[in-house]
Amino acid sequence: MSMRPLFLKHNAQTSPSPLLLEVDHALGCFLFDTSGKRYFDMISGIAVSSLGHGQTKVIDAITSQAHKHLHVMVYGELIQSTQVLLAQKLCSLLPPTLSSVYFVNSGSEAIEGALKLAKRATGRPNIVSFEKAYHGSTLGALSLGSEEWMKGAFRPLPPGIKHLPFNDVEALQEIDQHTACVVIEPIQGEAGVRIPSPGFLDRLRKRCSETGALLVFDEIQTGMGRTGKNFCFEHEGVTPDILCLGKALGAGMPLGAFIASSSLMHELTHDPVLGHITTFGGHPVCCAAALAGISILEEENVVAQIPTKERLFKKVLVHPIIKELRSKGLMIALDIGDAALVQRILHLALINGLLADWFLYADDCIRLAPPLIISEKEIQESCTLLLACIDEAIQTP
Repeated sequence: MSMRPLFLKHNAQTSPSPLLLEVDHALGCFLFDTSGKRYFDMISGIAVSSLGHGQTKVIDAITSQAHKHLHVMVYGELIQSTQVLLAQKLCSLLPPTLSSVYFVNSGSEAIEGALKLAKRATGRPNIVSFEKAYHGSTLGALSLGSEEWMKGAFRPLPPGIKHLPFNDVEALQEIDQHTACVVIEPIQGEAGVRIPSPGFLDRLRKRCSETGALLVFDEIQTGMGRTGKNFCFEHEGVTPDILCLGKALGAGMPLGAFIASSSLMHELTHDPVLGHITTFGGHPVCCAAALAGISILEEENVVAQIPTKERLFKKVLVHPIIKELRSKGLMIALDIGDAALVQRILHLALINGLLADWFLYADDCIRLAPPLIISEKEIQESCTLLLACIDEAIQTP
């Protein structure tokens, strides 16, 4: 029996036109619908399922932890081995100043926690973010975005937020002694894979240090290997004061984190006590999955292979209609320059067995964020299929 009528009746909808692909199961880089039809998964649940689907090691870790215990207490009170081991592992991959992990349930919650920590630590009222930024949909995270069409219906939003133009060094002077923190994506995702100019993040780091503002990197989408490094900030060697993770962190399970120095994170323990609380953050099953996911990244040398795969995408995805291909690792935007054409391409791709997407602030671009484990053969096949859909869409009136 199709679940479509019940889905439309009882499941809250996020748009007037959901994709309505009825997923039966998923394996590797593919989704399968209830009829058995196969689809290339070229977005990984928006950079969540970065290790693909059906990873035995992740499933075994989930099963093993489920047999031990599920939720036992709100985060931060009881010692749970999967939380401890995951925090230790993450910190071992990061600079020494990022030594304390606060686990939450999602990227948006990580941003909310980072904002609270910055205000608590600095005592300052204002926050700086950037135009075309996307940091989540909870009220605090939503307020960091500049696009009024996304947030206007939910006003009033938290005050004291200033949006600077992305990649504008001169505008960084607006960061001052009243700024609690600056929140930035090291690569803007929903803006269509917008990469900062060389040196911009370094200048931002220096301005924050000069003024005492904390620098927050939103690596919710770029983290966990997506750009060809474990964390995107490694490309330029610029270390934030607070790092936010989500999406791929949980290896397909819901998990987020904000990470800072131990001394900075200590501010949430007093005045007031329980300065930040989460019931399900760091769920032991999610942490077990995340540990297994990191193990796969390391043991299978996944991240080191990404630059080669990126080059192959760039080599194959050539078409007169593609104005520009912007990428960092396997975070890819195909600039088509026509939103209606993008929707036709995506519709035809889904019909023909390929799931891709667009960007909130760049709807004239096609989003590709395939599983990091995608093979060169699968890259060739999926790109050939996508190019055929582009040709068909151009011919469609």
